Amino acid sequence: MSEPAERPARRRGGIRLRITVVAVAAVTIALIAGAVGFWLVLRASLLGQLDTAANQDAAAFAEQLDEGDVDALPDVDDDRLWQVIDDESGAVRGASDVAEDLGALAAADGSVPDLMRVDDGTVYAMAAERDGDVVVVAGRSTEEVDTTLGAVGVLLAVAVPIVAGIVGVTTWVAVGGALRPVERMRRQVDAVSATDLSRRVDEPGTGDELAGLATTMNGMLSRLDDAQRAQRRFISDASHELKSPLAVLRQFAEVARDHPERVTPRELTDTVLDEGARLERLVQGMLVLARADERALTITPQEVDLDDVLLAEAQRLRPAAVSVDGSAIAPVRARVDPGLLRQAVRNLVDNAARHAQGRIALACSERDGWAVITVDDDGPGVAEAERERVFGRFVRLDDARSRDAGGSGLGLAIVREIALRHGGWARITGSPWGGARAELRLPL
Repeated sequence: MSEPAERPARRRGGIRLRITVVAVAAVTIALIAGAVGFWLVLRASLLGQLDTAANQDAAAFAEQLDEGDVDALPDVDDDRLWQVIDDESGAVRGASDVAEDLGALAAADGSVPDLMRVDDGTVYAMAAERDGDVVVVAGRSTEEVDTTLGAVGVLLAVAVPIVAGIVGVTTWVAVGGALRPVERMRRQVDAVSATDLSRRVDEPGTGDELAGLATTMNGMLSRLDDAQRAQRRFISDASHELKSPLAVLRQFAEVARDHPERVTPRELTDTVLDEGARLERLVQGMLVLARADERALTITPQEVDLDDVLLAEAQRLRPAAVSVDGSAIAPVRARVDPGLLRQAVRNLVDNAARHAQGRIALACSERDGWAVITVDDDGPGVAEAERERVFGRFVRLDDARSRDAGGSGLGLAIVREIALRHGGWARITGSPWGGARAELRLPL
């Protein structure tokens, strides 16, 4: 039992560690690149200054050489050197102490290398100045530059790990604080059970992504809670509806068995047929709604003449006790599923016939790119506050009358699902006769 509880902690630690490692790696790479770039720029700058100083020395020595002989050039420390080289013979006419045993430092064309290492390992920045028949060579030691660059390199080598470590600790703490609300939400969601979806997660109220996540999760939990309540209510209502015809069948069967003289075979047969048909309608309606809930209610659209469907329904109701007015049925063709359309129209017509006092009217027309089917009755109508609720499942405004008349409370719910599946809509309004008008809109 401990393994499932430990696994989320490992996952959270893993996310925190990965973010920290990525942040430290990125910062370290950037610091190393910056440190190397800084060191190279500093080196180029210092060597450039040395090269400038060497050129100044060569010019100064050449100027002094114009005023006298080689012996007039000054003695210099080991961090500087000079040579005077004959331009024709290449012989060294004079040199400082460091350069007197090095031979001619300038080439035959009077050029010198930018950097030169002498026998003791010291590196000099070199420059040359031509003066008449001689070439004056001067050099500056890079020892101070090397010392400075070494010190800077050590400081950078120490600073980069320290800064990377600070970034790592800061990132670890910051990510831990940022993930704390996520962990709290995880525990709260984990406490939600299938039998109790009323729990909600605490919203931090920060207005950031975590607050949006909490709002989204609460919305999801609310939808799941509503769906579960609707499912329980649907199951309860379905059980109640199925129980009624089954109870009638059982009652008649028991009476026919125990008192055969009280129930004629025809009465038993009619009861079985009526209640069986009622069960069939219930099951068929629940199957349609179940497929709609699972988004498995597929349609096979075809070109259908809606007026033919309405005229067929009007013909079917002719023998009934209500008067059917089909004068407003106009020729309309739409691309719909024929079977689902007939089922929706029949549900609307049967619903109107159950509530009508003496007449109903069927009509269809085209309005602004829609096919509009209306069914009016002269019954008691539907109160405006109830016109949306009647599309719920197993909803009856007059339970006893609807049940006696064979209604299941699923007809209008099926009509709306079929309309929605076609991209249309269904609604209840008032009829000019004072009753109810059911309106089905479908895109042409």
